[in-house]
Amino acid sequence: MEGESNTAAAFGLSNSAGWIVGGALGGALGAIAFGIVMVLFEPGVVSSAIPAIYGLQPVDPIGWSIHVAHGIALGVVFGLIVTRKPILGALRRDVETDVISRTGIIVRTIAAGFIFGLTVWAILPLLVLPVWVDTVSTGGSQTFPATTATSLLGHLLFGTVLGAVFAATVDLRAYTSDTVLSERR
Repeated sequence: MEGESNTAAAFGLSNSAGWIVGGALGGALGAIAFGIVMVLFEPGVVSSAIPAIYGLQPVDPIGWSIHVAHGIALGVVFGLIVTRKPILGALRRDVETDVISRTGIIVRTIAAGFIFGLTVWAILPLLVLPVWVDTVSTGGSQTFPATTATSLLGHLLFGTVLGAVFAATVDLRAYTSDTVLSERR
């Protein structure tokens, strides 16, 4: 594919657990970047609102721990998704569009992370969180700015960092649809 180069991703993790490690690391770093944005623009969300969703007292370490744990879990989901045949095939596909054909799998993986962040924002805080809070009756949604531009920006940053870290740590060129979950020799 044009646009490929010998970068860290060419020498990244390529064993059967590589996508888990890359996803978890990318998710943790993405969640930290997202959390910093929230602390700068919406102070109290990480320390108060996130623990309140689970009925916990507002304490900074608890809020940050939950936030990073969410990022790790979502990062592993991202790793699982991008190493499946349909998505991996789309990331590798040669296309006729000039702009896209000049990008390699690394840029495409970062773009996939951006789209994943947008999708997470559209599903979790906008759809799942209100149902969760109504069901559990924790009262956490009153302090959670799910629909703000800051939340959108944070989720997009999360996805972009996730995609970049994943692309830098996992060698997607080593994956085939048959070897994603099995050990390579």
